[in-house]
This record gives sequence, C-alpha cells and structure tokens, in this order.
Amino acid sequence: MTTDLILCDVADGVMTVRLNRPEKKNALTQAMYTQLAEICARIDQNPAVRSVLLTGTPDCFCSGNDMVDFLKAPATDENAPVLRFMLALARVAKPVVAALNGPAIGVGTTLLLHVDLAYAGQSTRFQMPFVNIGICPEYASTYLLPRMIGHVQAAELLLLGEPFTAAAALDARLINAVLPDDQVLDHARAQALKLAQKPPAALRTSKALLKHWRSDFLREVILHEARYFGAMLHGAEAKEALNAFVEKRKPDFSRFS
Repeated sequence: MTTDLILCDVADGVMTVRLNRPEKKNALTQAMYTQLAEICARIDQNPAVRSVLLTGTPDCFCSGNDMVDFLKAPATDENAPVLRFMLALARVAKPVVAALNGPAIGVGTTLLLHVDLAYAGQSTRFQMPFVNIGICPEYASTYLLPRMIGHVQAAELLLLGEPFTAAAALDARLINAVLPDDQVLDHARAQALKLAQKPPAALRTSKALLKHWRSDFLREVILHEARYFGAMLHGAEAKEALNAFVEKRKPDFSRFS
C-alpha cells in the first residue's frame, strides 16, 4: 500500500497514512486518490489497525487537487478516484486522527469534516477557495459545515473563500487543538495511540452512533455536489480562473452574469 507519493505503515495499532508530494505541496492527483481509496477500503478489514493517523509532510498538509491532472478526468460518477476516496474515508469505521501543518486548502480542509480528531500546527492555513476558482464546494461541506458551525459562519468560509488561521479553525470547531508546529504530529500520534488501546468494538460502535443520523444522506450529498463540481470545472468561470492563475493575473469575472 506504499508508493513514493502515499506512505503507509502500521505500528502499535496505528496506521499512519502520509501524503508525500512536497514539491507540489501535496496536491492530490487521480493516482493518489486511487491509492487513498484503496487504503481506506482496507482499514476495517485489517485487524492490526485500531486507529488511523492521516498527515502530510512537515511543512504542508494538502494544497487541494492537482488541477492540471484533475482536468484530464474530472469526476463524473462515484467510480471516479476522488469520489471513491471521499466515500471510502467517510465509511471508515475505525477512528481517524489528522495532523496538519502548513497549507490545508480545498479538500485539505473539507476532509476534516470526515475525520474524528484533528490537530493543527500554528502555521497551518486553511482555505476553501472553490467559489474563487469558478466551481462549487465539495465533500458534503455545503451540508455539514452549516450544521456544525451555523449558516452565517459557513457562508463566510465557503462564499468568500478566504484563508483562515489555525486559531480561527479552532474557534469554528473544525479542529481539536492548535499546537506548536514541531509538536503537532507527536500529539496527534499520541491521541491515535490512546484510541488504539481502547476496546475496539465499543469504539467502532460509538463512532457509528455519532455518524448514524447523517450516514445515509451523506453519500447523496457528496455525489450531488460532485455533479455540479464536475460540470463547473469546464465552465467559463473556471477557465477564466485557471487562465488567470497561469498568466499570473487577477481573474476578471465582470463579464459573467
């Protein structure tokens, strides 16, 4: 389950899954999504795994999708690599802990809605810039965020799409704690080890009960958002945003209505 881009190992009951593409700030490709989906699908069948620790490289968690790669094969149905990963992570029965440093952009933020505990370093910067690049939010964020933090704050984060700090993420209850950058991974691992030592059936049942009342609807929301996301990815607004990025200029959306 290990490649150069996704590192995976199991020790003391904790499976550590590390995004390892630092030269691209851990931007996710279709191949990376495929591997992550396969890893997530196997977690509950592996008795050696009692909890999961998801992290990135020391100075970056995840900068979102690799848009050049993503545009080659945008998600069209639930068999697409990105949707396979999203659905698989959302279904993992064992507890998942995230440790973040540096950029956590796009799916690097929205996947936190589907883990159980999350810890961020002081340098972590979050952003859900979907609207800013001419597309819509994803990974059930339009459903889960308003219910977690209220409509007004969710609208601010999703509609303005501006970066926000780890302290702001803590205030919004997207993460459990903010720590010095050099302590976040050790702290998150310690929490994952605590979980790995607890009664496994009790832990799985408690997590299932926490998610029960939204589990059936969550798949529908993920796929519903994805239909809009995929269509908008090739739309005029997204093309203007991408061209502006390539040309190193500010996008101009004034001609759109």
